[in-house]
Formats: sequence, C-alpha cells, structure tokens
Amino acid sequence: MATLELKALTKTYGGQLAVDRLDLKIEHGEMVALLGPSGCGKTTTLRLIAGFIEPDEGEIWVGGRIVSAAGRTLPPEQRHMSMIFQSYALWPHMTVRQNVAYGLEVRRIDRKVIDKRVDDILKTARIGELTERYPSELSGGQQQRVALARALIVEPETLLLDEPLSNLDANLREDMRFELRRFHDAFKATTVYVTHDQADAMTTADRIVVMKGGRIEQAGTPTEIYEHPISEFVAHFVGGTNILRGQAIDATHLTIAGMTLGCGEGNFETGASAALSIRPQNVRLRSSSDDQSVSATVLRQVYLGASRDYLLEIAPGIEIRALTDPQIDIAPGQRISVWLPIRFCRGLAR
Repeated sequence: MATLELKALTKTYGGQLAVDRLDLKIEHGEMVALLGPSGCGKTTTLRLIAGFIEPDEGEIWVGGRIVSAAGRTLPPEQRHMSMIFQSYALWPHMTVRQNVAYGLEVRRIDRKVIDKRVDDILKTARIGELTERYPSELSGGQQQRVALARALIVEPETLLLDEPLSNLDANLREDMRFELRRFHDAFKATTVYVTHDQADAMTTADRIVVMKGGRIEQAGTPTEIYEHPISEFVAHFVGGTNILRGQAIDATHLTIAGMTLGCGEGNFETGASAALSIRPQNVRLRSSSDDQSVSATVLRQVYLGASRDYLLEIAPGIEIRALTDPQIDIAPGQRISVWLPIRFCRGLAR
C-alpha cells in the first residue's frame, strides 16, 4: 500500500484533451472512485496510473517515488499494482486455484507458502469450495471474487478497478458492491475504482471524484457529493435532481416565474442568473406547511412499488419530479400544494 499522487497530469488524443492538468492525491489505504460519463477522462486516468500509456505532461507518484512523467514511464510490471478489467481476464484453461496462485508462482515463491496463501485468500473470498472449477463453470459473481483474489494475493501497493461490475445483472451487481467494499476493508489496498454508475461509487468508495471534460468537477465523500453538489452537472449526475433557474435576489433567494424561493445553501450574486437544486425525494406533496409551498398540476404519476414517481408543473413550462410514498395516489390533472423544504434546496454554480 502507498500514497498515490497525480500532479498536473495531462493526456491528449488527436488534439483533444482527454485528461487536463489533473491534480489528485489518494491516501494510503483509501478507496477512491473516479465517476463520470463516457469521455470524461476517468479510464484514461486509470490507464495512465497503470502505466499502459504515457502522459504528455505531469507526473504520477506512488509511495514517494515517481512512476510516470513525459518521456519516462516505469513499465506496468514494475509498479507493484494489480488491475481488474471489466471481463476479469481469468485464464480459461486454469482452475480457480491455478488462476489465484499464478502471480505467486511467477515470483518463484516456495510451494508451501503459495498453498497457504491461496487457501487463506480463497477462504476470505468465500470461494474455497470452488478451487477445482474452471472459469466457464462459475457465475459472474464467483468470477469476480476469483479476479479479486488473484489481484490481491500478490499484495499490490495499488489496486486498479476498471468497471468491474458492468457485466453483472442488477441483483448480483448490488450484492457485489458490498463484496468489493468487504475486500477493501480486509486488505486495505490503496484502490482506484473507475465507474459510470453512481450507486457503485456511493456504496464502495471512501471518496468520490466526479470528472467532466478531463477535469475534476468535485471531490468528496459520498455524503458530501450527494448532499452538497457544487454544480448542476454534479447534482444531475449523482442521484438526479430538479433544477430551477431564475434570478438571484440575494445570496440565498431567487425568483422563478414570479415565485420567490430560498435555499438552505446558496452563494448567489444579487441580480445574476442563479439555479436551485432539490432532489425528487425531498419534494413533498399535500403538505400543510407554509415553508416554501407552491401550487402545481399533476402531469403524470407512475407506481414503482416502493414509491410513486410524479411529474408536476409548478408554472407554465416549469416541471419538477417528486418521489413519494406509494400510498400517495393523486390522479393526473389535479391541482395540489407542493412543498419545497428550504433545508433541502441547494444553490448551484451556473
């Protein structure tokens, strides 16, 4: 394990910046998720860390030593890193035990030591009963556990994960998020986890780095990113939100279609364009509170089992979503009172 530091890291493809002077420090034993849409630079960043490509500018430091800079890059095999790909890349002709043991065998470690370490890590991975099976005989979740065991048995300083859950079905993916976190807690490897799925990042990571256009849009704990987004991009990408745009009256209030709305958090410039964010689950229907209530027309509602999803029009052309208790059943076309609690409203950078 070691601290990982990216300093002004830059990579260009065909004149287009894929990674733009990226600065990031990942502490010893920390698990950080690089989160963002396709083309945001997260996978390129991971490949730069792994040593598969060389930066045009900037440096990568691991444990106090430089491993990448323009014109001098340490080969991947000399970086003390392990990487897990989307496909897991297990050797199909080897059993589970052979796959997991391979990294130790190429290091010519004593056979008894190898057998002991393989037994221990297979037990930790909860796949001890699968030792003689081949990858084709395993489920997706079992293959992922084998890939994790193979990556961690060589005790890497840094573990790199490239969308490791993308090939799993929804139910298994949910289970394996917790398995990834359990592995991290057991081995404490400094981990960089690339994903486009905010639920993966929220479940597994100590810290989330939201990327856009090769740069860091916001970095923080899952709670900080979700509860206190600093931009419309982050608010939309992590969790989904309603954005209401208007003109600032003061630091925490704005007018929207003749309505005055306030924010629990805001730093508006008086008279400037401003935006407010509120999550659908924080919008309240049929509330008697006068704390920022507005009238709305129900345009649509969908029953989702655990909740109902409403689309509401609060002014001509201005629509918001609300997620409510499934017992709240209001037909489209009705006029209702909608409560936008100030404590859940966030002012955003435009």
